[in-house]
Amino acid sequence: MPFSVDHLAELNLLGQFPSTSTQEGLKVHAHSAAPETVRAAESLHAKGLISQKDGGYLTPLGAEAVDLTQKLQSILSSS
Repeated sequence: MPFSVDHLAELNLLGQFPSTSTQEGLKVHAHSAAPETVRAAESLHAKGLISQKDGGYLTPLGAEAVDLTQKLQSILSSS
């Protein structure tokens, strides 16, 4: 099953969250961010992975998703 364009945007946004601290978050500015990034943030919020619809902080589920995303990226990037 291939990743949809929306899922790829969500994965890319998750990859931008700092994984070393729960005290750091992201802000997605609707007026300057790409529309797919804005939609990804709203979707991640609706799924309970981030605290605000425009970014915010990772929830515990979001932190787990970031960890898994980083692992997948590492696997795919290895030779």
